[in-house]
Amino acid sequence: MTNKIIGYALLIIGLLLITLTLYQSYNIFMGNSSAPLLFKTQAPAQSSKTSGVGSLQDLQKQLNEEISKQFGQMIPADTLPKILNLLSWSTLAGILIFGGGQISSLGIKMIK
Repeated sequence: MTNKIIGYALLIIGLLLITLTLYQSYNIFMGNSSAPLLFKTQAPAQSSKTSGVGSLQDLQKQLNEEISKQFGQMIPADTLPKILNLLSWSTLAGILIFGGGQISSLGIKMIK
């Protein structure tokens, strides 16, 4: 009798874990809430412009700034961290759903 009670409790816990994970994933992917922030963007450092004779290093800095500006126009700066945050949440959600399935499976075995 105690095995059946524990089995039903494990079954309910596993199903709740799966349901809550799916509900949170639905809210994240529909935009109602945000994914956990594991990756953040850093603000680009502002360089000071100096007037005078340009050296090779100044030319390299200007070239790097122009390339960064062009990449910034093609791909927004916050795109990569958003993708990484969604990927990390998806991985965690997969682990939680798998764990919930295992807990529910154990509960079903105890009920039988």
